Amino acid sequence: MIEIGQVAKQANGAAMVRYGDTAVLVTATASKSPREGIDFFPLTVDYEEKQYAAGKIPGGFIKREGRATELATLSARQIDRPIRPLFPKGFKNDIHIVATVMSVDKNNPPDVTAIIGASVALGVSNIPFAGPVGAVIVGLVDGELVINPTVEQLSKSDLHLAVAGTAEAIMMVEGSANEIPEATMIDAIFFAHEAIKKIVAFQEPIINELGLSKSEVKTVEISEEIDQAVREYAQALLEEAVHNPDKMLRETQMEEAREEIQEHFAEIYPDNGKDVATIVDKMMKEIVRQAILEKGERVDGRNLDEIRAISCQVGFLSRPHGSGLFTRGQTQVLSVTTLGSASEEQRLDGLGIDSTKRYIHHYNFPPYSVGETRPMRGPGRREIGHGALAERALLAVLPQEEDFPYTIRVVSEVLESNGSSSMGSVCGSTLSLMHAGVPIKAPVSGIAMGLVKGENGFAILSDIQGIEDALGDMDFKLAGTEKGVTALQMDIKITGVNREIVSAAMTKAREGRMFIMNKMLEVIDQPNAELSPYAPRLTKMQIHPDRIREIIGPGGKTIHKIVDETGCKIDIEDDGSLYIMSMDEEGAKKAKFYIESIIADVEVGKTYMGTVKRIMDFGAFVEIIPGVLGTAGKEGLVHISQLAEERVNKVRDVVDIGDQIPVKVTEIDKQGRINLSRKAVLVNAAKQK
Repeated sequence: MIEIGQVAKQANGAAMVRYGDTAVLVTATASKSPREGIDFFPLTVDYEEKQYAAGKIPGGFIKREGRATELATLSARQIDRPIRPLFPKGFKNDIHIVATVMSVDKNNPPDVTAIIGASVALGVSNIPFAGPVGAVIVGLVDGELVINPTVEQLSKSDLHLAVAGTAEAIMMVEGSANEIPEATMIDAIFFAHEAIKKIVAFQEPIINELGLSKSEVKTVEISEEIDQAVREYAQALLEEAVHNPDKMLRETQMEEAREEIQEHFAEIYPDNGKDVATIVDKMMKEIVRQAILEKGERVDGRNLDEIRAISCQVGFLSRPHGSGLFTRGQTQVLSVTTLGSASEEQRLDGLGIDSTKRYIHHYNFPPYSVGETRPMRGPGRREIGHGALAERALLAVLPQEEDFPYTIRVVSEVLESNGSSSMGSVCGSTLSLMHAGVPIKAPVSGIAMGLVKGENGFAILSDIQGIEDALGDMDFKLAGTEKGVTALQMDIKITGVNREIVSAAMTKAREGRMFIMNKMLEVIDQPNAELSPYAPRLTKMQIHPDRIREIIGPGGKTIHKIVDETGCKIDIEDDGSLYIMSMDEEGAKKAKFYIESIIADVEVGKTYMGTVKRIMDFGAFVEIIPGVLGTAGKEGLVHISQLAEERVNKVRDVVDIGDQIPVKVTEIDKQGRINLSRKAVLVNAAKQK
């Protein structure tokens, strides 16, 4: 259900979108005039998660929502990407989209609801926008494609794919998969498109009836005289500058060519410096694109499906638990693996079902990687998005927790970038995980594909570099194993792509992925059998949940003693799963002994070697399970009649305090008292002789 006109009436456009009990308010606001002196479209999208939407009060001291969560940042990017190409060229007014999640029904996703809300808010506003846009989630449950699966269905799904588009074409794809074949992935995308067409059709009458007249887009026209003069002078200079395989040299030559052109026309057209720069940028794009479409030539001399030179190295760093250095052309990523305990899982505090994740991937893009200087203020939206994509790519191949009970963190440091650093992170992370000894099910490689679309055809580019991303029509990142796709992300810069283009890109992407993977496997073809000597060792035990309190002790006293004595870290789950993490095997053995001693049960019929602790007239009290770290041991009574085969007059005639004697447990009475017999052991030994 979409409600227009009741709330947020001072925004240019607003829509309250309800999907089940999920409710998202989306507003679209525009500045009154264009922003001067910019060469980009100033669109900002914010996705606000309100804790009240899920009946929660924010944690911490402030009790107020703070910085956007990682999921909120990813959701904002997911709204931005399908709508950005649908604004008019040359439109420079600031646009602000705010999606506020006000109510959450866990079976109805607020993120895709927000994309639809943004489409409606823009559609009914006076902001120029070539929508509407629809969006859905696609799952694959028991081999069947499902639109907007429920939480229960998603738990069994081999696919989680967000797709957005117009009635005519696909605009954005993003998701993860459990090694899905490329053909199935294509079917899923266009299965989603059929549902998107219905969502678009639902919006159209609302927008037609309630929409405002669109404001005029004011663009500055460049005179034909200046355009022709610049083109005649600059064509040869730019063609020579742009074709260079080395990014830094190419950028230097392009900058020198721009400066020469600007200087030449500074006296001829002194008041039209911006016009000259605009024409030069347009010509640069045309030269690159025409060479690709007409000659099949790329700026670095590669064929359309040729992959740049690849080198791989593991063990680049000695102390971290695993490291992989992946270099493709002038893109270089160092991925570093750290193994930790179960308690180091990341807690996800959002509007969905409370959960944790044991695999964490962080992506860093420092300014030096592209030869720039700027302050480093922490991860931005792009870094969060690229890290999440690389994380999704590896999730399908990670071992189950019961087989490898570690929390795993991988950090990908981009050391040099000329396109597709996120896919370089996927490849570097695979190398790093295998080097760390993480038993992944299969290696994963990734590649970024590009598109140049002309009036009479299109060209698919494999392994795009930065200039081809900037001047092309598509950035299609795809990662997977030999078996199938594990993650993908497709961003379109034109008004959409059809099945023919997507199919061609998928086919070429698989060829490129396999080429890259073979290069990786030449360096390391399977996970190391042993963990790094600097990695912690994990010992897993399973205890009855009722015994947890015995290990923890009053006020945590007992478990703190175990940790202090052994140097180990101990995590206990509510189900009785217990993990001992230690840097040395001896410490782990010691901690395990203490724990086993504390929770050990006395078994009737079992023989123990005990220590005499007390002497009474009627018998001796013998400790059969020693107390450790101040905890009480378990002892029982050997009655005087059970001390020996013959009659015993005095207990001290047979045993004294401190003696070690074998005893058999004959009974545990209703009050938990343990009765022991030395006589039974002696009789049994005599029979065996």
